[in-house]
Amino acid sequence: MTVDDSFTALLDYMETELGFSPSHYNDSYLDRRVTARLRRTECDDYDEYFEYLRANADEQAALLDSMSINVTGFFRNPEVWDGLRDVLRTLSASERQLTIWSAACADGREPYSLSMLVHDDPQIDETAVEILATDISEDALDVAREGVYEDSRTTDLGGELGFLSNYEQYVDHDPDADTYRVRESVKRSVTFERHDLISGASKSGFNLVTCRNLFIYIDTEYKRSMLETIARSLRRDGYLVIGKSETIPPALKSTFEATDNRHRIYRRT
Repeated sequence: MTVDDSFTALLDYMETELGFSPSHYNDSYLDRRVTARLRRTECDDYDEYFEYLRANADEQAALLDSMSINVTGFFRNPEVWDGLRDVLRTLSASERQLTIWSAACADGREPYSLSMLVHDDPQIDETAVEILATDISEDALDVAREGVYEDSRTTDLGGELGFLSNYEQYVDHDPDADTYRVRESVKRSVTFERHDLISGASKSGFNLVTCRNLFIYIDTEYKRSMLETIARSLRRDGYLVIGKSETIPPALKSTFEATDNRHRIYRRT
């Protein structure tokens, strides 16, 4: 088989046998993730990796987990969080109970950032806020529930958390291990569960949904159905925040009205 045929056969196997829908994702994204697993398993080409995959249940789980979009950070794009603070203040002033959905939450740093922001702002009643955080990856959710993060050569967690002037009241830093542990007071506001935004059912009753930096990996034809799922999950006049490099498809311009286009904050009309 040609390289293209081998890659297509591999993707077909993922869909029919592993329950993953690669057709929703950009080809370049899929190729990067599969190639990374190919190198990790020291296979020479797609054909050899395909044979290895079919015979190895652990590798099947590892491949599926690698497909999770796990690029995240505490208070990623700080200027967006200034806009989010305004949204949370507005909602807190008008709602007795404030429900937030952090979709595609990866390792949990975004929903914990939301919880810390709520606790840190005197204009927001943190006792009235509930945050649901979801992701397709069980491994990522296990990390999120633990709430312990480690500095690395590419991650400066202290710098990420520096968005808040006194983040130490929400996170315990162990300088010897270079780890940051989210405190129970912050974790209590957040519930984690598995959910596939591509094929999963919509939810309901949310005042705010954050889904940042997922759509850039998704083929255009599927973005609309995912955003429709989010729209059904939002209350009327609820807010949606997407990634700074992402846009709302023209067909949904009447569903989502931009309230802060620079920071990609929209309201459900």
